[in-house]
Amino acid sequence: MSIGNSPEDDRPSIGRVLQQARIAAGLTVEEVSSSTRVRIPIVHAIEEDDFSRCGGDVYARGHIRTLARAVSIDPEPLVSQYDAEHGGRPAPTPAAPMFEAERIRSDPRRPNWTAAMVAAIVAVVGFVGFTFFKGADDGGTSTQVAEGSTPNTTNPKPKPTKTADPKPVPSDSAIAAAPRDKVTVKLSATQGKSWISAKDHNGRQLFDGLLLQGQSKTFQDKERIDLVLGDAGSIELFVNGKKVEDKFQPGQVERLSYTKGDPEVG
Repeated sequence: MSIGNSPEDDRPSIGRVLQQARIAAGLTVEEVSSSTRVRIPIVHAIEEDDFSRCGGDVYARGHIRTLARAVSIDPEPLVSQYDAEHGGRPAPTPAAPMFEAERIRSDPRRPNWTAAMVAAIVAVVGFVGFTFFKGADDGGTSTQVAEGSTPNTTNPKPKPTKTADPKPVPSDSAIAAAPRDKVTVKLSATQGKSWISAKDHNGRQLFDGLLLQGQSKTFQDKERIDLVLGDAGSIELFVNGKKVEDKFQPGQVERLSYTKGDPEVG
């Protein structure tokens, strides 16, 4: 006597569903990769039901959610199907594989900061040498002052100079008084560690690494901050001094953008 297949056995595979939904939406793999920042080889692999390149079950589930939203379908049935086919909901895995599976391509136009620093040092050394030799030519009767002021030769008592207040450097405490002309984002790993990436509005990398439990990072830009959270459920998020109340799930990969008018997701 033959045993009939269950309804679950007859349903299409996860990759097949995502591929058909992408085609129905009129999108190419390259367009889906550009909008989600999931690399093209990983999109191809998932559509072929190959999840080995995702970096683990946690990130595979995150990719499935991300691709499903990009092609306008409900991700939860596909995530449940993945859990059923791969032994249930996985335990959180280390974030290290995320660096290769989820790292955003670096901006080829990133400035060469090392060359800029060397040029600045050469300029300072040249300026000091010029000042020294100029003073020697003048018979040593004058001295160059750093603030650009001229010494008073008739009155040896120096006049007190008023120094400008230093500009505050953004820190974890700056979130309490976030300036209105900038976007300020603070991330705190309160529930566990998570890989994070942060870029400014020009695409310049502000941070790309692992945020351990108990650690915090604060970022500022005049227009926009773009984030990628490897395990969004571990992160407590403040934008422009206000806590973001979105309930992110453990192991969920999130791509977020915030501007001066937020904390709504951009």
